[in-house]
Amino acid sequence: MAKDSDGFVRAIARGFATVEALGKPPGRHTLSEVAVIAGLSRATARRMLATLIVMKYCEVDGRYFSLRPRALGLGLSYLNALPYWGYAQRALEDLRNETGESCALAVLDETEIVYALRLPARRILSANLAVGSRLPANVVSLGRVLLAALPPDQRANYLATTEFKQITPRTVTDPAALERELQRVDAEGYGWIDGELDPAICGIAVPVRDHAGRVVAAISVNTISGTLSEAEAKEKYLVPLRRTAQDIRTQTSQAG
Repeated sequence: MAKDSDGFVRAIARGFATVEALGKPPGRHTLSEVAVIAGLSRATARRMLATLIVMKYCEVDGRYFSLRPRALGLGLSYLNALPYWGYAQRALEDLRNETGESCALAVLDETEIVYALRLPARRILSANLAVGSRLPANVVSLGRVLLAALPPDQRANYLATTEFKQITPRTVTDPAALERELQRVDAEGYGWIDGELDPAICGIAVPVRDHAGRVVAAISVNTISGTLSEAEAKEKYLVPLRRTAQDIRTQTSQAG
């Protein structure tokens, strides 16, 4: 871990590392486990845990430490700071009701997407995904849209430095092929993926833009692979998706 400087406070970094360690399954850990997961010495982990207990972010039961409900506020602080989040909840509910399929909104965090909203339909798989869940950006339609919106230098760096794993037989792992796909997504304004993360799931996504036209998130409709082709997905879902994205942008701009 970096040393203290004008641009880095090591104690804060250690505190967040401890919170993240406590959030790992199974959700309760001994002092030694926290130290290992967070990459801290036992003495430092003990001080971090003691501080979190005083601040009511953590509690102890015998040998085991676990997060308290107050820790949920750390994540909600980010969501509440998103100017479009409140409008997106209602807009995605309407989209799910209209399509009858699972709908989601995600943002990009380096090489992964993070779900900021997810409204599952009964028949879709991967019901374990929820707000805060992360997935590799290259294998989901939401991620393709967000990656396609990166500035050229950032996109080139992503393609040059990211290790692409073969998750399913359909997963695109060749950087050149992925770059061509991202160029297509950028040109056509939507992303489509079928079976690259899960052989049973396909999805189509579009960007959500702010008042200045910058891509700040993406929304998607996901369904069972094999039930429709890309062309059929475009015909069925692209107009509702784009309308929803525009509604979120309009409502956010008016509120601002």
